Amino acid sequence: MKLDFQKNVKRNMVANAASSGIRLLFPFLNRTLFLWLLGPEYLGLNGLFASILGVLMLAELGFGKAVVCSMYKPVADDDRELLCGYLRFYRTVYRCVGAAIFIIGLSLLPFLDKLVHGTVPPDVDLHILYIIHLVNTAASYFLFAYRGVVLGAHHRNDVITNIRTGVSIAQYVTVFLILLVTRNYYHYILATVAFTVVQNVLLVKASRRLFPDIEPRGALPPEMRRRVISDVKSIFMHKVGGVITYSTDNLVISAFLGLVAVASYGNYYYVMASVAGIVEVVYSSMTGGFGNKIYTESKEENFRLFMRMNRLSMAVVVFCSAMMTAMYQPFMVVWVKGDPALMRHALTPVLMVLFFYIVQSRQVLLAFKSAASLWRQDRWKPIVAGAVNLVTNILFVLFLPDAYKLDGVIFSTIIGLVLIQVPWESHVMFTNFFGRAESRAYWRAHVGFAVFTVALCVSAWLSTYVVPVEGIPGVFAKAASAFVVISLSMSVAFKDDVREIIGKLRRRR
Repeated sequence: MKLDFQKNVKRNMVANAASSGIRLLFPFLNRTLFLWLLGPEYLGLNGLFASILGVLMLAELGFGKAVVCSMYKPVADDDRELLCGYLRFYRTVYRCVGAAIFIIGLSLLPFLDKLVHGTVPPDVDLHILYIIHLVNTAASYFLFAYRGVVLGAHHRNDVITNIRTGVSIAQYVTVFLILLVTRNYYHYILATVAFTVVQNVLLVKASRRLFPDIEPRGALPPEMRRRVISDVKSIFMHKVGGVITYSTDNLVISAFLGLVAVASYGNYYYVMASVAGIVEVVYSSMTGGFGNKIYTESKEENFRLFMRMNRLSMAVVVFCSAMMTAMYQPFMVVWVKGDPALMRHALTPVLMVLFFYIVQSRQVLLAFKSAASLWRQDRWKPIVAGAVNLVTNILFVLFLPDAYKLDGVIFSTIIGLVLIQVPWESHVMFTNFFGRAESRAYWRAHVGFAVFTVALCVSAWLSTYVVPVEGIPGVFAKAASAFVVISLSMSVAFKDDVREIIGKLRRRR
């Protein structure tokens, strides 16, 4: 069965765009309420627990991604019996994973105090809060999260996204009221657990409504199990490296610098991650379609699609990088009310923008590589990069001057990305699926994007530097100035793309 790539991409992009707006607005309001009503220590706790549970979620091993990608071919062949076998296998695995996460999580209770430098807020019990967070993480695995693979394999991530968006709105409104009325962190966390359950119930209902003939029944053939297990082994190594690279930063900061430092780093990281959600609207809408295209189209057609989607994604990355360069510090000053404990010097946002650009510029390649199941070929890449990141993290925190310790944490991640991850994964993609000629075309395009981005970031920053207004009015004035400069520059650089879009809109009329 050949899926309608354009139709599904449009549906997914609309859903992801709405979800991205919610993920930008509501978490920002939530984090602001935390800062203003409870204090930075509570934000530090949230970041610490998220990092610990990110490590625990390694127990999932990567089965979800492996099963989804294994289902692309049965979807293309319209093999319903095999799809049912995959779903039953995945359900069994996820229930075991949920139990493992909960048991391993409980075993870490005696060591929690060692992960916090200094004291915790006096009105909370670190262990009770951790158990509630743990239950929230394990609940999805025990419930119906496995049903999401059916939607993902059919390129219907828009359904999952719409459910998550609706539940998120209800959840954030509820927790806002809880924070405003009670200012009780326990109530906030318990409400989060309740909405996790609601989201899973809605997910299984939607999956059964759209694909009623795909239920967890039958047995997965032994050769299919072996293939999934083989993929899982490689994906697990990617997940370990990812956790070392991204989840240990908060642990290192908490252990060496304290919860307020975690909150300060978390604020800057949160802004970057929120903007990354805008780019995610593009590439996350494509992955399932890539998987179907790989089995239904030629490599030449796949490469044309790959480059077209990469250019579309990079246009968004370039725009966001320039806006972040211009607005990071003006926004942070207003957001944290100039609190010196939470503010950083100018190098921090520059490094965050660089981190953002490097990570997001590779997402279309990673999405295509994942759809092609190319995990084994670079399975050691994330382990090596994660080890480099962890070692440099600790060295920078120990030996850099106090004002630059957090910058060292960001820079250590950039080192691993630039020296190890980016060249390794691109080599795998252009030696195992595409070829050398395609590689040269890909990198020529990216050199052009990089040069243009640097020039645009400098221009955008200069456009805000000359705006004399401060405070909230200044944020809007500087954002408007940067937006005009960036938009005019990009309309010239991407003029052919603009003409193509305008032409399509006119033809629809």
